[in-house]
Amino acid sequence: MMRDGECSIHAIKPETCRAGPFTFDVSGDKINIYLKHETVCPVVGLLKVVPSAYRTQYNLAVQNITNLVSHLSPEELEMICQIEEPDTEKVAEVPRRNP
Repeated sequence: MMRDGECSIHAIKPETCRAGPFTFDVSGDKINIYLKHETVCPVVGLLKVVPSAYRTQYNLAVQNITNLVSHLSPEELEMICQIEEPDTEKVAEVPRRNP
């Protein structure tokens, strides 16, 4: 949960939170974008009731995720995509950028 621009849940932001409450998987030339459940990230509840906040966080997450994916080696990307994140729902597919 954000308070004064900082996460009030974690003193140090976990790597999984870099894209806010969004995460990803890669399938061919598409990046699948997933929204974490509110049980994982309490800010999701706010995003579901404030559409402008959702759009802002979503756009930032897509930018960060596509940038990350374009700079990872195939081996690094494969390792990341093997991480199970069951408490999510797919919200979009975006094109994968080439490095």
